[in-house]
Amino acid sequence: MPEARTPAQIEADIVRRREQLAVTLDEIGVRMHPKTIIGDAKAKVASTVDRTAGRAFVTVNRVVTDVKGQFVSEDGAPRLERVVPAALLVVGVVGLLAVTARKRKG
Repeated sequence: MPEARTPAQIEADIVRRREQLAVTLDEIGVRMHPKTIIGDAKAKVASTVDRTAGRAFVTVNRVVTDVKGQFVSEDGAPRLERVVPAALLVVGVVGLLAVTARKRKG
């Protein structure tokens, strides 16, 4: 059989539970405050942008490294057998664009 509680013990429990309830309500008020909600949303967006930018950087870095590997040997010397044709192709495309632009104007 449980021990009978005194009125003072019951009153102390009520006071303690009221204090706990007040703390809980304060926490809910802070969490539901518009500034808190907006701050949490901003933090999520910033985190997502940081992750996306990080992934993009890694991808671009990998592509640049792969392309560089095609045109530069491991000792750092240019691979002329690949650089010269690529340069000629770029010059040809730029020349074609220039001729096309002149025809449009004239």
